[in-house]
Amino acid sequence: MKDLARFALDEIEVGGASYGDIRIVQRTDQNMSAKNGILESNSYSESLGFGVRVIVDGAWGFASSGELNKEKISQLVKKAVGIARDSARYNSEKIKLSAVEKVESEYISPYLIDPFEISEEEKIEKLLSYSKLQMTDKRIIIANSSFSFRREVKTFASTEGSMIKQTFIQTGGAIGCFAFENGELAARSYPASFGGDFRNAGWEFIQELDFEKHAPRISEEAVLLLSAPQLPHGRKTLIIGESQLALQIHESVGHPTELDRVLGYERSLAGASFVTLDKLYHLKYGSPIVNLTADATVHSALGGFQYDDEGVPAQSSYLVKDGLFVGYQTSRETAPVIGQVSNGCMRADGFSNIPLVRMTSINLLPGTHSLDQMISEVDDGYLFDVNRSWSIDDKRLNFQFGCELAREIKNGKPGKIFRNPTYTGISPEFWGSCDAIASKEHYRFWGIPNCGKGEPVQTARVSHGASFARFRDVEVGVGKW
Repeated sequence: MKDLARFALDEIEVGGASYGDIRIVQRTDQNMSAKNGILESNSYSESLGFGVRVIVDGAWGFASSGELNKEKISQLVKKAVGIARDSARYNSEKIKLSAVEKVESEYISPYLIDPFEISEEEKIEKLLSYSKLQMTDKRIIIANSSFSFRREVKTFASTEGSMIKQTFIQTGGAIGCFAFENGELAARSYPASFGGDFRNAGWEFIQELDFEKHAPRISEEAVLLLSAPQLPHGRKTLIIGESQLALQIHESVGHPTELDRVLGYERSLAGASFVTLDKLYHLKYGSPIVNLTADATVHSALGGFQYDDEGVPAQSSYLVKDGLFVGYQTSRETAPVIGQVSNGCMRADGFSNIPLVRMTSINLLPGTHSLDQMISEVDDGYLFDVNRSWSIDDKRLNFQFGCELAREIKNGKPGKIFRNPTYTGISPEFWGSCDAIASKEHYRFWGIPNCGKGEPVQTARVSHGASFARFRDVEVGVGKW
């Protein structure tokens, strides 16, 4: 791979580009699912290819192929150079890249047990058992379980002298069930909905999730939700569970702080952003206890790595500090617009896509409260758990989230459960109402494997550090018009 990368760099220089890089990506995926104790799918996919990116006359050119050899590399470099040269005729401003140091490095993400070395028999046996363990009641009509494993090897080389090889082992898993009775349907998931939780880790992460313990619990809760009342409308104190808070961070902090979105370079799918350049160092994004970072240095988190896809080292930087908006997620191209250098947030999905500014691990830093203390200080409110639905406008400002379950809190004590809970808010007002964040005891990184952005759509693997957090005077439930 390194020999082919060096060949590509030689071709780029011969082609007259002022800058160029190549990414060679080899990826293996296995995705497995079971339904009601029966194996539903077990798929393997493999891909290998390269993408070449160049700057000619101040404009980008990009080309990619799944055919990896010197002849194809030479052909695609010429194509990328031609695209850049044609694009330069229409560019109003020439591209400028922030500086980055030359580096040679090899990296392997942390794991203990390679999931691709676990026998198919063991994987299937576990998968089926986790599905069956949820079938504790005849009202459970669907019981799902799923595993996902990925091995990805990325080789990056640039005309500035960098040569980087990174290998990632990633593992995810989930269980979930649906209960049905008298026309009512209720769902419960663990550890999170929409695919579960993911990490830079091996088979040991499946063991750590302890599905045997949690499968009967979520089944019981799904049945209880069938007869639970609908959550009434009102303004209440709200404690949000970690996995739901991770999605809240993703939608109302992660996407709006992507600088390419702010600058208008990228607005597909997730829209634009309310945190325009004039708000940097001026906007009160949250209360004084709210601190949010973009941090790729936690290598076990799904958004962790050693170098991004421009060869910029992993970093931790504040987006919000003591409630004040202080930073964006940037690339080598976008950072100079605000007089900075890249903080390493440029990544591509596979070999066939050009890198975009993508979330790394966007984290709400832990506070000092225990969960029991947070609950004891609530006179009238709810604890919301596990996402069911979400909606946010194209500025990432107004939002509504639905959860699987809400537990009432009265006079500092947890009480009955409610179904179909929802809450709504405006991003800076919502974060401004945060008055307590749980301590490190409750803190963990949640992996999201399917963040969509770009056109054509790219899927990124990101993560969010979160513990429980409390918000005052939040609108919950559905009001009458």
